[in-house]
Amino acid sequence: MRKVLAGTGHYFILMKRVFVLPEKPRIFAGQVFTEMEKLGMSSIWIVAIISFFMGAVITIQTALNFNNPLLPKAYIGLVARDSILLEFSSTMIALILAGKVGSNIASEIGSMRITEQIDAMEMMGLNSANYLILPKVVASVIFNPFLTILSMFVGILGGAFIVMFTQIIMFADFIHGIQIYLQPFYVTYGIVKMVVFSLIITTIPAFYGYNAKGGSLDVGKSGTVSIVASCILILMFNLILTQLMLT
Repeated sequence: MRKVLAGTGHYFILMKRVFVLPEKPRIFAGQVFTEMEKLGMSSIWIVAIISFFMGAVITIQTALNFNNPLLPKAYIGLVARDSILLEFSSTMIALILAGKVGSNIASEIGSMRITEQIDAMEMMGLNSANYLILPKVVASVIFNPFLTILSMFVGILGGAFIVMFTQIIMFADFIHGIQIYLQPFYVTYGIVKMVVFSLIITTIPAFYGYNAKGGSLDVGKSGTVSIVASCILILMFNLILTQLMLT
């Protein structure tokens, strides 16, 4: 417990250095666009592929568990849609990004720490935490909600495809189920969750990478620990946000 509290304190001290106005806004803007391409654009395909197949799987599993003949078949589309909007496209995609993006951030900053590049920045009077971490945070907070929206669309598309391919229910029933009782707030809810998760996905690995010590093996260990910590915090905040926003 003492170690956890000490680590939490060091984390907030680092974040105090990160969240300050950049000294050179033009350079900062260029860094943000670079990080969007590196962290966000590179994740589009994996998000799209996983969302498509998971949307299909969710639809099949929902259909297999709808054995009551008194329930309209359109409810299969409704349940699949809400499962994708409420949980999969925000929480599950965030867990995937925690592994892909988080490991990238931890290894990049950790390598800079053990090769003393960060020390050189500090010697030049540069706020290394702000320079290295803030562009990644801003890029993820801006871009990841678009990945969530993409996941929602592709996931439902995957469900529609499997319905057409297998005929587990009538396609018209599935489309009707997608349309009925649609709550636009569910999309907003997913986007808000992804914004919070994006802060976790970027700042936690950056913290572990920034404080890495030793050699390349220790950087790898820091990356692994950061992914585990990020996933736990994502699930924790998923519970908190669900309680706050849906009850």
